[in-house]
Amino acid sequence: MRKIPFSVQILLGLVLGVALGFVARSNDVSWLTSTLHTVGSLFVQLLKLAVPPLVFTAIVVSVVSLRGVANAARLALKTLMWFGITALIAVSIGIGIGLLTNPGKGVTLDLGGAAAPKKTGSWTDFLTGIVPTNPVGAFVEGNVLQIVFLAVVIGAAALLVGEAAEPFVALNRSLLEIVQKALWWVIRLAPIGTLGLIGNAVASYGWDLLAPLAKFTTAMYVGCAIVLFVVYPLVLVLVGRLNPLRFFAGAWPAIELAFVSRSSVGTMPVTQRSVERLGVPREYASFAVPFGATTKMDGCAAIYPALAAIFVAQVFGVHLGIGDYLLIAFVSVVGSAATAGLTGAIVMLTLTLSTLGLPLAGAGLLLAIDPILDMIRTATNVAGQALVPTVVAAREGTLDRAAYESAGRRDLIDPEPVAETRPELTPVPA
Repeated sequence: MRKIPFSVQILLGLVLGVALGFVARSNDVSWLTSTLHTVGSLFVQLLKLAVPPLVFTAIVVSVVSLRGVANAARLALKTLMWFGITALIAVSIGIGIGLLTNPGKGVTLDLGGAAAPKKTGSWTDFLTGIVPTNPVGAFVEGNVLQIVFLAVVIGAAALLVGEAAEPFVALNRSLLEIVQKALWWVIRLAPIGTLGLIGNAVASYGWDLLAPLAKFTTAMYVGCAIVLFVVYPLVLVLVGRLNPLRFFAGAWPAIELAFVSRSSVGTMPVTQRSVERLGVPREYASFAVPFGATTKMDGCAAIYPALAAIFVAQVFGVHLGIGDYLLIAFVSVVGSAATAGLTGAIVMLTLTLSTLGLPLAGAGLLLAIDPILDMIRTATNVAGQALVPTVVAAREGTLDRAAYESAGRRDLIDPEPVAETRPELTPVPA
């Protein structure tokens, strides 16, 4: 299998999964459906298992690493600025697609059976939920937002303490290497995980279930496709003066894995390696990618809640005005950290619905097809997480353009380390 490129392995798993899913559904083979579900669930569980230690150690190390980066504050601000700009563009696309397609008009669903999801989001919960009451509890519960908060605070403190904190920093670096090595073993199982996840989705969500929500599903995929293949290439060309084809060649393994795993955090090691092979300096990539994996969510936090809010409003007969659309954009840009890089975007959706005063039960109408939607959402998320550091590095003159042009010519999943021959992180003279 090592002789077969990893992307081809993923594609084979995808094709075989679709075939087995159709066999299981058309012939009502319950044991095959159950097997596919088990295989896919185990793969996602293994990814989630690495999330708490991976996020904490990656962010602590990335914050401390800023000590040796020239103009670190400027880089951080530019990264956050482009996170916000691309999120605003994405949510605008989502609102535009929603207004053009009217995904909720003519939809006949059992509204009496729609129940509010058990896990909902509110601004109060979001703001108070950032700070954990028990540090251990944040790790046990897998609350990524709280883990990010702890990691940023502890990383900043270690940065200021300096030499005395080196043993602690060294421990985190070692733990990060260990966790990433273990996670690479899991990632190598992605072709099998893909088979199970896609097969189970096909076996469980047939056209009979998707038909009432087909317009919404199509609108979601079209919106994400526009952001992926129109907006991002334009940003690369106009802002970074870069060839979009080379970007997708280098970032595609991460985008592909994100599509099947539905986890930005689980994909983070592949995303970071992709970004480094695109020529982004390792010191900057190790900061931008972990933060992006937990806060940069153009699919889950921008396109999806915009479309879903319009869908729910139309299903329940609620009129939305210009102020409501502006509020959707605001919630998407500011509240995207609530999605926290894990599978699903229910917290962000309920946060948007509650802010607009729409029925939270509307979120329950979309839960049946959430795994199908989450695939394209997460792929869009990860593409954006790779895009921003690439563009910022290009703007700062620190991108290795020779590496960028050769990105994607080697299989990403190989034991050979990325050559550390990147330019220093110094800005272009004004």
